[in-house]
Amino acid sequence: MSALGARLSRAGGRGGASRRRALVVAGLVGAAAGVSCWLAATRPHVVRCASGLALVYTTRDDAGRRVRVLSAGGVFQSATYLDERRMEPVFAYYLALGRLFELRPEARDVLAIGGGGFAFPKLVAAEHPGVRVDVAEIDPAVIRAARRWFFLDEAVALARAGGGDLRVACEDGRALLERGAGPYDAVVLDAFVGADPVRSLATLEALRAVRRSLVPGGLCLANVVSREGGADVSFLRSVVATALMVFSHVEVALATDETHAAEDNYLVVASDGPIGLPDAIPFDEDFLGEVLLDAQG
Repeated sequence: MSALGARLSRAGGRGGASRRRALVVAGLVGAAAGVSCWLAATRPHVVRCASGLALVYTTRDDAGRRVRVLSAGGVFQSATYLDERRMEPVFAYYLALGRLFELRPEARDVLAIGGGGFAFPKLVAAEHPGVRVDVAEIDPAVIRAARRWFFLDEAVALARAGGGDLRVACEDGRALLERGAGPYDAVVLDAFVGADPVRSLATLEALRAVRRSLVPGGLCLANVVSREGGADVSFLRSVVATALMVFSHVEVALATDETHAAEDNYLVVASDGPIGLPDAIPFDEDFLGEVLLDAQG
C-alpha cells in the first residue's frame, strides 16, 4: 500500500482538519459528506432544483448558535451562520479551499465552479479584499436560494466595497471553461449533485480546459469526498491520477473536521508550478486510480 493509501486507511471515518479553526460546529458535517445530529430544526423551505428537491432550514448547533443549511439528496450542500459570522464558513473544507491565498498570495482573479450557499465566495469577499471571483452555478433555483437565505447579495456588496468583485453566472461551469474563460489565478471545483460529485468536471478533458484557463503557475483546487464512511477513496485516487496527466504537480491534504464527520473531505491541488502544501500527504504510483475520461461517462 502506498504512503497515502496507508494514511487514508487510518483516516477513514475519523477525519482530521488541515486547518483547525474553531469555526466548525460540533455535530456538523462537511458538504456532501453525510448528515449528523442537529438540535431543534425548523420547518424547512422546499426548493425545486434542477436535480430534484432541496431543503433550506434553520437549526442550532450544540452551542446553541443558529445555523441555516442547504440540504439536497440527504446531505448538506452548504450552511451559514445567521449572526455577525455570516460571511465565515461553517464547514472546514471551505477554509481549506481558501488556502489558495496561502499558496498564491498574489491571486486576484478566481473562478469558482459550483455555487450552493456561496460559502467560499463569501469567505473571499470578507477576508481577501481586491479579489475578483466569478462563480458558475448551473441551477437558477440555487442562485435564488443563495440570494434569499445565504447572504449572497451582501457578499457581492462587500466584495465591491473592498475593491474586488463577486460575479455570478447561471451556466454550466464546464461549458464556461470550454469557451476559453480566464485567465484566472485559480479555479476552484466544488460541484455536487446530492452526495455525488459532478464527474464531467473531473475528467481529463475537463482538467485540460481548466489548465487552459489558468495563468502560468495558477492553481486548480478541488474538494473531493470519500464514500462508505471514509473507506472508499476510489474517486480521490482517480482525480489524482487524472490531474497528473494534465499538471506537473498534484498534492493532497485532508480538509475534514477532526470529529463528527460521516465522510472525509480532501483538498486536491494541481498546478504546472510547485505547490508547497506543508501538510501534503505523500503518495506513490500504487495509489493512483484509473484516469477519468468523458467517454467513460
